[in-house]
Amino acid sequence: MTNPLLAHWTGPYQLPPFAQITDADFAPAFEAALTEARANIAAIAEDSQAPSFANTIEAMEQAEHALDQVAGVFYNLAGADATPDREALMRDLAPQLAAFSSEITMNKALFERIDSLWQSRETLELSAEQARLLEMYYRMFTRAGAALEGAQAQRMKAIKERFATLTTQFSQNLLADEREWFRPLAPDELEGLPDFVIDTARSAGEERGQDGPVLTLSRSLIVPFLQFSSNRELRRIAYEAWTARGANGGAHDNREIAAEILQLRAERAALLGYDSFAAYKLEPEMAKTPQAVRDLLMRVWEPAKAAAEADAEKLTEMLHEDGVNGALEPWDWRYYSEKRRVAEFDFDEGQVKPYLSLDAMIGAAFDTANRLFGLEFKPLDGPFYHADVRGWEVSRRGEVLAVFLGDYFARGSKRSGAWCSAMRSQAKLGGKTLPIVLNVCNFAKGNPALLSHDDARTLFHEFGHALHQMLSDVTYQFLSGTSVARDFVELPSQLYEHWLDVPEVLEKHARHYQTGAAMPQALRDKLEAAATYDQGFSTVEYLGSALVDLDFHAGAKAPADPMARQAEVLAGIGMPHAIRMRHATPHFGHVFSGDGYSSGYYSYMWSEVMDADAFEAFEETGDAFDPVMAAKLESAILSRGNSRPPEELYTEFRGRMPGVEPLLKGRGLLDPAA
Repeated sequence: MTNPLLAHWTGPYQLPPFAQITDADFAPAFEAALTEARANIAAIAEDSQAPSFANTIEAMEQAEHALDQVAGVFYNLAGADATPDREALMRDLAPQLAAFSSEITMNKALFERIDSLWQSRETLELSAEQARLLEMYYRMFTRAGAALEGAQAQRMKAIKERFATLTTQFSQNLLADEREWFRPLAPDELEGLPDFVIDTARSAGEERGQDGPVLTLSRSLIVPFLQFSSNRELRRIAYEAWTARGANGGAHDNREIAAEILQLRAERAALLGYDSFAAYKLEPEMAKTPQAVRDLLMRVWEPAKAAAEADAEKLTEMLHEDGVNGALEPWDWRYYSEKRRVAEFDFDEGQVKPYLSLDAMIGAAFDTANRLFGLEFKPLDGPFYHADVRGWEVSRRGEVLAVFLGDYFARGSKRSGAWCSAMRSQAKLGGKTLPIVLNVCNFAKGNPALLSHDDARTLFHEFGHALHQMLSDVTYQFLSGTSVARDFVELPSQLYEHWLDVPEVLEKHARHYQTGAAMPQALRDKLEAAATYDQGFSTVEYLGSALVDLDFHAGAKAPADPMARQAEVLAGIGMPHAIRMRHATPHFGHVFSGDGYSSGYYSYMWSEVMDADAFEAFEETGDAFDPVMAAKLESAILSRGNSRPPEELYTEFRGRMPGVEPLLKGRGLLDPAA
């Protein structure tokens, strides 16, 4: 029988046949797909005909079709619904796929063909997109070490294989720590907790086979617990467990792994002739240099730190009023900040959540996309890869553009955080390829599921990424969707967050899950008034992580002891005592579970400079749904993928590049006297 992962999928929308796929299918599917891909690459490299764009670049675009199909299913399932078999196969595959990647990028005959095309590019009569694709392939090969020879080439290959093993291990260790830690909550330990937190804890207990509520390290549970629990000692225990992920000793400890990853990156950059890994990594990004990144981060650091320190003084007063002597600690911040928000704005999450049900917020995200871009969403029947997953057909004027899958609830088999990925990316080469786009979140399950305002913003954020994938309209998969510079990829997602708080959206969709009544205007006013509340805290904890990430990679040598270096960096910038970096090194998955955000965690803020400015473009028209601006956003950015440099795309949309002022204004950090 044909392996279902390798078959031509003929079902509706050519979706993977999830019901037929078993874990036993993945290893043989990868083996067969790798064999096919190697044969296709060899045929391109050994072609006796002179290199052309068609027989080299376009041929490479199609050479790994089967491998892309298998990997698109496997890695999405491994991240969202891990099993022991999937985790074991990930460990086995990591060095194999790294070796395969090295085989391609260090294939001298293949690189000679690409180099020949690059050197003669002005005579090839390429379209703008084709010229960009050739540039991206040439860049990929040279940055991967295609020009290295002999021992240097072999060392680069070994580095990549070891790196793939380590990053996989880092990610799995983190998931293990998150999955294994939980603490039963006695009745008297529920004091101060709203019903929605207790319900979430009970659901977590049921998932773990416990008779009663439990506290877990799921962000959707631990953050509200830290906000509302009046038990200071229990807050400390919970907070320390949360921030100790990956640093508990034993088999799941990530500290030595992080140190070796940093050493391998520094060595890799040196082999390629760069002063540091940060210099290597940032060269193709919008920021270009480590100094440009540091300049931006420090421009925001000073006002953010000042705001956080002013807030800390007020929270410390509240702590002392409760009869607690000593300093405000990190496990105190969220609790007293929540009390202060209630006192100053007469506002708490418990008032808002009944109006932000998951279904209502999905509807809000869909309706916004319909008003901006004319998209329509029709529910699809499964089965999908998990019972919690929902699916929709995405169309416009009768043309199906994509399939969208939503996997929204936290579970032990899912890694933490929220993300967007594609099981299949948009392309036109060889026929129209319909993208299959996936949003994964970790919201608390409920009946119905009720979201905090921050949860709803996360949903809009990930759907902004999804739109970048679904509206992509390029010929080549290598350039499609979110395949853009890391400090540009967050622009569509962060921009889309702005529409959550547009009055028309709240009026229509923020409705009480029981009565259907609209969120009262008074409550909406409170929500708006508190929009920039605690931005000092959130900005400081983010910037702490971004500055540590940058420092780790900006030197010629990696730090021998990353934890010691982390402490030095935070001390050097004056990190407030009661705030810790958002992602400490042992659980900094953005940086150590792969290369994506290494030297690149700053990119959220780089993109925020643009998203704040981009939304101002809509505000300047007086209509958040201005059709001309929406069409321009799609034509200049959302549909273009990486078909042109990001600076050109943004300038096409806005007419210029932005300054940092809209960002500071949006975070409430702009000095009124400035």
